[in-house]
Amino acid sequence: MSALLTVTGLQIDYGSGRRAFSAVRGIDLEIGRGEIVAVVGESGSGKSTLAHSLVRLLPPEARVRAGSSIVFDGSEVLRMPMAAMRRLRGGRIGFVPQDPSHSLNPLMRVGAQIAESLRRHRAMPPAAAAARAVEILGEVGIPDPDVRARQYPHELSGGLRQRVLIGIAWACDPELVIADEPTSALDATVQRHVLDRMQQLAAAHGTSVLLVTHDLAVAADRADRIVVVERGVVVETGPARQVLSAPSHDYTRRLVSAAPGLNSGRLRPTAGIRPREAATASAPLLRAQSLTKTYASMARRGGEAAPAVADIGFEIARGSTFALVGESGSGKSTTARMVARIIDADSGRIDFDGVDITMLRGERLRQLRRRIQVVYQNPFGSLDPRMTVAALVAEPMRAFGVGTRSSRAQAVRDLLGQVRLDTALLGRLPAQLSGGQRQRVAIARALALQPELVVLDEPVSALDVSVQEQVLQLLVDLQAEFGLTYLFISHDLGVIRQISDRVAVMKDGRILEQDTTERIFQHPADDYTRELIGAIPGHQAS
Repeated sequence: MSALLTVTGLQIDYGSGRRAFSAVRGIDLEIGRGEIVAVVGESGSGKSTLAHSLVRLLPPEARVRAGSSIVFDGSEVLRMPMAAMRRLRGGRIGFVPQDPSHSLNPLMRVGAQIAESLRRHRAMPPAAAAARAVEILGEVGIPDPDVRARQYPHELSGGLRQRVLIGIAWACDPELVIADEPTSALDATVQRHVLDRMQQLAAAHGTSVLLVTHDLAVAADRADRIVVVERGVVVETGPARQVLSAPSHDYTRRLVSAAPGLNSGRLRPTAGIRPREAATASAPLLRAQSLTKTYASMARRGGEAAPAVADIGFEIARGSTFALVGESGSGKSTTARMVARIIDADSGRIDFDGVDITMLRGERLRQLRRRIQVVYQNPFGSLDPRMTVAALVAEPMRAFGVGTRSSRAQAVRDLLGQVRLDTALLGRLPAQLSGGQRQRVAIARALALQPELVVLDEPVSALDVSVQEQVLQLLVDLQAEFGLTYLFISHDLGVIRQISDRVAVMKDGRILEQDTTERIFQHPADDYTRELIGAIPGHQAS
């Protein structure tokens, strides 16, 4: 197999002087034609810096050291004129960035953004490019592609936006696709569809793929070879199955042991945690009945809008974890927002502690915020970048007039201890924290008002497997210690298996089935549930 891409002695520094640090320290890498190579490692390992350097998309503060070499199909990328580089990038090399919320033009319809690449790199006429863009949206698993092509990025879920980025990268049939965490926001079935498409490209057209991922099950399922990177250095490389079944380096072994699998059991509180006595009340803390929500923007041409959530109901027992699982666009996040009263239901009823909260307004709704808190998927987007950790955690207490300045300061310190963060971080801004640290700050902030119900919307989907394991264990410990009740939203069934007591499976705005976690996994009643379980990377159907 001849090499399409060869990286030799790549060294990349950020900053200068005393503040300079090396993100990539002498990496050698080769990708053959038609080969899929996965680069795995934790946040800060240098894998995304490596991916961006291959297409010259590094930030201004990054510096590639002399002696580094990146050769694509015989041409030295680092010395290539920028005009030639722009023709290469998007034409012969497709790039899928990690964060869809910041990578799409918010002022352009998504179909137009795909068509733009076709016109620029394939000189395709506007009408033909627009028609092909709709076809591409369908190929990457987006339902109603003709409708979605006319929508703007903010009208799509995170998973749908990620699929648009993948469509843009594939639009011009590139020879190499560099995918930086391309499936971290996708549910299992769409993830399988997208990865199947990558393998089809590699097999049918000789397309090479560099897959940057923290999901070791994806790497094992899809890659021909795995490259393990720690602190900017390749510590292990080899055939995928060999590396993950018999890792030779301690770092690789830690990554493998932290990865959640289908057969992972329910997490238990850490030794030493004293669980709060279970509530004896028979009534659930929350009961949803006949909830329906429709968005006008989802109206199909010439027809009525399809409901995002249609006549669903469920109950959450006190001190338990109830999980909603389903594909992007299934309605699970809309359901979570209705429960938290961020948006209003069109119809239906939500009883919280025996009181219908759907009609609450004014001060009564404001007081409800103390009892129901939300932790979002992306803490970097939900935390004010101008506020320190201390101010962020104290803000809910200030807003509700809880305590004095000195008592709030002590409460903030206590909360940081509860989420296993050092008080040395109190003066830092969100940008100065790792992803796992930011998510812990978001959890501390949610606990500041001592809520009874915490809504967790994809709280670990963007985290490395080792950090994910730590945050999930933290949530289990906090629940045991303080008697918290969780509504947990996730597309990752491995995570669901580890943390939930009951599961509801959603599709097209409806709940198809709900039961205990074990019964859902052992005896799924619906074909769609079986499809979700079968799509989990590494799962072998029985």
